[in-house]
Amino acid sequence: MIHNISYRAFVYGTENKDKVLRSIKTLFPNSSPQCEATEGYYKNPVLILSNKFDKKREINDFVEKLSNMNDSARKRVLNRLEDKMDDYGNLYLRFDKQRAYLGDLKVVEHGDSIHVKIKIAAYPAKIKVAIEIAKKLFKD
Repeated sequence: MIHNISYRAFVYGTENKDKVLRSIKTLFPNSSPQCEATEGYYKNPVLILSNKFDKKREINDFVEKLSNMNDSARKRVLNRLEDKMDDYGNLYLRFDKQRAYLGDLKVVEHGDSIHVKIKIAAYPAKIKVAIEIAKKLFKD
């Protein structure tokens, strides 16, 4: 159903790295992200935390987290699936960092979030097939 999942989150100079890590652990409890130091537009320090999963257990843990999202959040994702998927079967979601820190999964549109890319295993590799498979992730 899913080939792999990758994520990326930015830790800005005004944020606490440990709190952002805790937010990531809400989505990916066993994650040990790679950390890359860079700088922002105004030369402020920025850390990029990222990781990629392709093991079945880690993927299943994430899918279980998705199934525990509240109904309105799942419906919101279902209604926007076509907008959030590219021609290669990659589903892009953003989860609010502040809400994830509190243990709540909220899909958002703004950039200050945990960016998640889900590579859907679709055969044949067509966007319509990938969308149908992705719908199953967010159904009851």
